[in-house]
Amino acid sequence: MGGSRAAFNVEVVDSFKGRAKGLMYRTSLPKFSGMLFLYPREQSVSFWMRNTLIPLDMIFMDASGTVVSVHANAIPGDETAIFGGNNILAVLEINGGLAKTLKIQPGAVMQHPRLDQKKAAWPCKK
Repeated sequence: MGGSRAAFNVEVVDSFKGRAKGLMYRTSLPKFSGMLFLYPREQSVSFWMRNTLIPLDMIFMDASGTVVSVHANAIPGDETAIFGGNNILAVLEINGGLAKTLKIQPGAVMQHPRLDQKKAAWPCKK
């Protein structure tokens, strides 16, 4: 893969309850940490910032790990729906502004062992 690379230490949430809570009530997030929301199948997703205390970037990906959209600097406490797109399988939340700093934008690819490696644009090494 060409271009820049960055590694994140992520908490994976793959249950309805875990996805519903997300990063609510957290007062900080280490710089290269985040939360990876995984869905059982690709679908349309929207997020909000209810009870979320820190600004976040939301990176919406399809089943291949390709970034479909990025919502930068979601406002803490804002309950406005943030539509991530159709056919979304995973969403990575990181500190607000970090996606711009790292030049993460639509078309970028991410990898994670929980993605189906047969569909992955950037498979994990075995």
